[in-house]
Amino acid sequence: MREVISLHIGQAGVQLGNACWELFCLEHGVQPDGTLQKTGKDTAFQTFFQYSSAGRCVPRCVMVDLEPTVIDEVKTGKYGKLFASEGLLAGKEDAANNYARGHYTVGKDMVDTVLDKVRKIAERCDGLQGFLAFHSVGGGTGSGLGSLILERLSSDYTKKCKLDFCVYPSPQISTSVVEPYNSVLSTHSLLEHTDVAFMLDNEAIYEITMKKLGIERPSYTNLNRLIAQVISSLTASLRFEGALNVDMNEFQVNLVPYPRIHFLLCSYAPLISSERAFHESLSTLELTTSAFEASNMLAKCDPTLGKYMACCLMFRGDVSPTDVSNSIANIKNKKTVSFVSWSPTGFKCGINNQAPANVPGGDLADVSRAVCMLSNTTALAQVFHRIDNKFDLMYGKRAFVHWYVGEGMEEGEFQEAREDLAALEKDYEEMGSELSPGEGESVVG
Repeated sequence: MREVISLHIGQAGVQLGNACWELFCLEHGVQPDGTLQKTGKDTAFQTFFQYSSAGRCVPRCVMVDLEPTVIDEVKTGKYGKLFASEGLLAGKEDAANNYARGHYTVGKDMVDTVLDKVRKIAERCDGLQGFLAFHSVGGGTGSGLGSLILERLSSDYTKKCKLDFCVYPSPQISTSVVEPYNSVLSTHSLLEHTDVAFMLDNEAIYEITMKKLGIERPSYTNLNRLIAQVISSLTASLRFEGALNVDMNEFQVNLVPYPRIHFLLCSYAPLISSERAFHESLSTLELTTSAFEASNMLAKCDPTLGKYMACCLMFRGDVSPTDVSNSIANIKNKKTVSFVSWSPTGFKCGINNQAPANVPGGDLADVSRAVCMLSNTTALAQVFHRIDNKFDLMYGKRAFVHWYVGEGMEEGEFQEAREDLAALEKDYEEMGSELSPGEGESVVG
């Protein structure tokens, strides 16, 4: 069996986890108390759930936050009985939006407990595929403790795949003043310790829920349920039968041309509400075309301003390989979708027979087919450029720096992280230039 362990870190990670497990339970027929509806030979659920001796399905996950309120919500929520209580870890004092507290002081006391729980879950796996980490990079716990846990995982489980779903700061909406500091410091460590990072941002997802799904005042639950669909599509091949299966390691091999260029843009189609679904035909070609539209991207980034290095299209539901081939041929002829000159093929496809499931009373329409696209594009440099600019404005005046230094962090770490991100921006620039890597500047190592 190919198992995956999920790590939900900080408030964003835990709340996102809540939405994901709600969806996984629906897909596999697992009740909120962990009992399994379906019986028979179906072992697909074992990718995400382990079977306890009492005959219950227990999620293979660890949820951790440095303050107790969010974890308490999980314990008292609808799916509270589903999770093993020792996998829900809460500290007593918050990281207070401070990367240094999450990484050096408060978080450091907790990291061994977290890794101990991960080790116990890993020992119960037959063929561990890898880890999915969920966190934001703007807060204190998600950025600080998140990077500390990923650092330790990369040394303890070197060969295992580590996929990271990180909520990046939005251009306009912000939940904390020191977001740019936390993001730059956290990205510095993500560059080193994750294999693939999926960029998500609240503003882009707010716009999708308001404009496409017609929700006037979206809550975080609406946003998280949308992201959960993307995560479900990524792992569908591990869990269900399909015409063309995609393994977790295949994302890396096909989408990461150089180790540092591993940040991916996600998009999903169809993004329509139940009312609008009656008026749409939603053919494979239409889905593929809308996956390439900027309005369907889950991060604020305009892909037309960059070039694609690689694309992975994960189809699920009633999709035939011929339709997929025709759709891709159609996309390749479009002027709006341009690839770098050194990527002749450009596309990786996955086809899964299982149609997407839907949360009862959810926002998305019930559809027979859907596509999730992951793309590595030079346009992502826009996201880093935006954060770097904000960082420079604050760091130029050394504003708020004393809070970080007071928690035992050296000021030199700010400069080191900022230089690393400047190098990353430069790397993206080189990727898009028509000069092939062998002909000039040395390329990313």
